[in-house]
Parts: sequence; structure tokens; C-alpha cells
Amino acid sequence: MILTQEATAPGFQSPTKRIILGVQFLFVAFGATVLVPLLVGIDPAVALFTAGIGTLIFHLITKGMVPVFLGSSFAFIAPIVAATKLYGLPGTLSGLIAVGVVYGLVSGIIKVWGLRVIEKIFPSIVVGPVIMIIGLSLAPVAVNMAKTNWIISSIALLTAILIVVYTKGMLKLIPIFSAIVVGYVVSVVLGEVDFTPITEAAWFALPEFVRPELNWSAVLYMIPVAFAPIIEHVGDMYAIGGVANKEFVKKPGLNRTLLGDGVATAFAGFFGGPPNTTYSEVTGAIALTKVVDPRVLRIAAVTALVFSLIGKVSAFLKTIPQAVLGGIMLLLFGMIAGIGIKTLIDAKTDFTKTRNQVIVSVVLTVGIGGAQISYGNFSLAGIGLASVVGVVLNLILPDKSNPIKGSEVVEE
Repeated sequence: MILTQEATAPGFQSPTKRIILGVQFLFVAFGATVLVPLLVGIDPAVALFTAGIGTLIFHLITKGMVPVFLGSSFAFIAPIVAATKLYGLPGTLSGLIAVGVVYGLVSGIIKVWGLRVIEKIFPSIVVGPVIMIIGLSLAPVAVNMAKTNWIISSIALLTAILIVVYTKGMLKLIPIFSAIVVGYVVSVVLGEVDFTPITEAAWFALPEFVRPELNWSAVLYMIPVAFAPIIEHVGDMYAIGGVANKEFVKKPGLNRTLLGDGVATAFAGFFGGPPNTTYSEVTGAIALTKVVDPRVLRIAAVTALVFSLIGKVSAFLKTIPQAVLGGIMLLLFGMIAGIGIKTLIDAKTDFTKTRNQVIVSVVLTVGIGGAQISYGNFSLAGIGLASVVGVVLNLILPDKSNPIKGSEVVEE
């Protein structure tokens, strides 16, 4: 099994240091990994459990070559919240399993035809506004949570902003985790935390798994959301490959890395967890530290599994006040929308072209405006409907807009 060039690289690590780095990498992704389930009503212990197993599955499928830790994707927060209201959590989980299947299908397409087919269907002019909707559609949720205590939410928000803007090194990679810690401490000082759940929780407890129930409406609602994280996955593989000085897009190949994400996401859905995908926080940490030994990330996965079985960890996470989460979301969801704008800028999208103005305008209006199409028990709304509309408009209005660099790569 190929692991890394650690024998010659400056970052050669002893087993003890590798363990320390593995635990550290979990904390890089910890804030985001537990934030998603807390926001969508899933037991955070389930998210840690499925992220740990999902990461190990990814490493198995990719032959242990790629230094990746899988975690909960922010792109799915708004769709999960909306779908849960419409179809319940068990039905929504069937949609998340379908997302994993989509990853597998895209993996097969890339294996046979390369990235150009995906680029044609999901160019920047479609992906950009869809990502914007993902962030903006939850803005009211962030405000409603933040206003439960503006003092606490403002401190959490300010902490995240200061860390993102002014800090360097590893601290810059954990603004969410840091904001949670600071916000929680302030909440304790102000008497806003009830410790009863922690004292009553057992030290060792299984996560609260939820069984999925097939709901075709939920499946069709969730499937279009998969493509924004797929595009992000491609960028992450190029970034990690650049740091490791390896072409992971060729070996093991994007078809394998996408399949790893897909199987991990489907696994999470079967156990009641959020989707598991490659993670920008971990990608950034790898770029900063130059630690490219996949074993470090597998240690992080095992650590996540251990944490998921400690009942008091889950209980502690559930005591985080809504105001703390709301303050973080005020920044987070806006930044997600900003990534959508950056996607359009990076692709040099020409807004002097009327067709581009039309696509972005209609996608944003449909997605943010809450448009819905229903037929019998089937309904398509929000991000899912906006994605479909964007794809259709892009195909019938001729032109090209390409968000992915290196698309000439065809996996072997």
C-alpha cells in the first residue's frame, strides 16, 4: 500500500507524533463536523461515528493513498433543514443515500468520459448561484438563533471574524471550533448553560442512530444538491495533490475518490448521519502543515469513532446555546454565499452576456423565493428546483463557462 514519501520528506513523523497530529486534525474539522448535525437536528455523536467510518471507507476505496478526512458538508444544511420539514428525517435520509448513489454514478461517468461531461452540465454559471442560494436561504435561521441572546452571538461572531481575518497558522483553520469555545465560556459566565444533560449522560453510550425510510420526493429533492460538493471535491483533490506532489486525480483517480465520498455518504444516510465529503478545513490544514501521511488522517477517523461512543461528549455538544450557533452562522452562511460569487469570478464569467444574466437571475429568484413544483406526492423546491432550472437554462441557452481547471485529465 502506497502511503506517502515520508521517508524522505521533511515531515517524517514518529508513531507518537503521528497520533498527536491525527487527534489535532480531528479538531481542525471538529467544529464543522458537529455544527452541521446540531443545526439540522441530528445527534452529533452519529455525525462523528459516520465521519470516522466514512473516512476509513474512503481510504479503503482509494487504496490508502489520499490524505483525507471526511466530514459533514455545509452545502447540505439548508436542503436537510427544508427536506426534514417536508418529509421528516427518515425520508430525508433516503435522499442523502441517493446523493451517495449520484456520487457513484458521476464516478463512473468520469471513469469513462472524463470531467468534460460534468463541466458541460454543471458549469460555473450554474454552480455559482446554487452555492449562493445554499448560504442565503438559511440567513433567517441564523438571525433567529442569534437574537436569542445578541451579546453571546455577537461575541461568537466577533471571535470567528478575528480568527479568520487576523490569525495565522493552525488557529486560522479552526475559526468555528474557536468561536464555539469562546461563546460557550461566555455563556457559562452569563449563566446560560444547563449542565444537567452532561451530568445525567453515561460515559459510554451508542449514538442515537435513525433508520431511513424511502421517500421518492425527498430523493428527487436532494439529488441536485450533490453537484456543488462534487465540484468542490475536484478542487480539493488538485489542492491536496499539489501539496503531496502527487497526481491523485490520476492515481488513484478522481473516479475512486468520488466513489469513496459517495459510499461514505450513503453509509452515513443508512445510520442517520449527514453526508460525508472531502473537507476544505482539512485540505487547508494539510497545505499549511505539509503533513501528507494518510495514516495521520486515519488516526483522526479512529479518534472520531472513540469520541462518538463517549456519551458525555454528545451531551456537552447538545448544551451549546442557540445564540452561540447563531452567531457563527451569521458569518458562515454569508461566506458560503461569497464562495458562490468567487466561483463566478474565478471562472471569469462574462456578465455582459444576456444569457449569463438570465441564468443567474432565474436561479437566484427560484431558489431564494421558495418556488415549488408539485405533482401528486412529488414536489421539487428550493435548491433542488433551482439547480434543475439552472442546468436546463444552461443547456438550452448556448455558451460555455468552465469552473474546473485541469479538466483535460481523464482517469485511468
